[in-house]
Amino acid sequence: MNRKVKHAPLWTIFFGILSLAWLFPIAVILYNSFKTKAYISSTYTFQLPNSKSFAGLDNYTLGVARTGFMESFGWTAFITVGSVFLILLCTSMCAWWIVRVNNWFAKFIYTLFLFNMIVPFQMVMFPLVKIADVIGFDLPDDGGRIGLNQPYGLWFIYLGFGAGLAVFMFTGVIKSLPSEIEEAAMIDGASVPYTFFGIVVPLMRPSIISVGILETMWIWNDYLLPYLILPREIQTIPIAVQYLKGGYGSADMGAMMACLVLAIAPIIVFYLICQKYIISGVTAGAVKG
Repeated sequence: MNRKVKHAPLWTIFFGILSLAWLFPIAVILYNSFKTKAYISSTYTFQLPNSKSFAGLDNYTLGVARTGFMESFGWTAFITVGSVFLILLCTSMCAWWIVRVNNWFAKFIYTLFLFNMIVPFQMVMFPLVKIADVIGFDLPDDGGRIGLNQPYGLWFIYLGFGAGLAVFMFTGVIKSLPSEIEEAAMIDGASVPYTFFGIVVPLMRPSIISVGILETMWIWNDYLLPYLILPREIQTIPIAVQYLKGGYGSADMGAMMACLVLAIAPIIVFYLICQKYIISGVTAGAVKG
């Protein structure tokens, strides 16, 4: 019997047990969101709700009311959807151009994208905040302000920070695609936009979904960029949850746990729906290029 096949059940059991280490914190947050504040402490944290500690949906209603959760949810969804769409659109086209042009300038641009992946955010954090505050202008008659320090401005900031990984993955995928298909389409009279969106994009679908999942989880859960860039009256979910902490380190843990459940539920559902594309998208083009 093949040695790998012989030990396959043991590896399955091992990784099944190991996965519990990642699921356990989520389970703790979930059942603590239904407990009263007094029973979420170092003594009772890991106890399941009982007749004394069960709070029903009180934590959820309190958390939603105190944080303005629905408004924060809307801002988070607005920023995430716009940013991910812009990243997927721009980086896929850029990667296609880099691979098909393949001259010294394209290779130089590709190197810059790779360099973008290794630059720590802390190096550019303070200059970024300053630039975001400066770039823009005020509308007349107190009509507000247009600039990078607005929710739609974060689309372009996230594009800059997320482009490195996306271009890196897309170039590997496109290198594995036969260029003869595109050449045949152009000989038949297909335009460049139709060749890309009608032929290349469908072939890249698993990798596009995979990159979209990774970028969505990052942007949805990001705390630092929205906190540094956006005005204080605009809060994403991570910022709104953080404001449940009171003075001197006090916090309503019940409401916080409830808000955390509401925050992670959409992204978990999104991941479960699209998880089958992750492995195929990440490994696409890994052999060639």
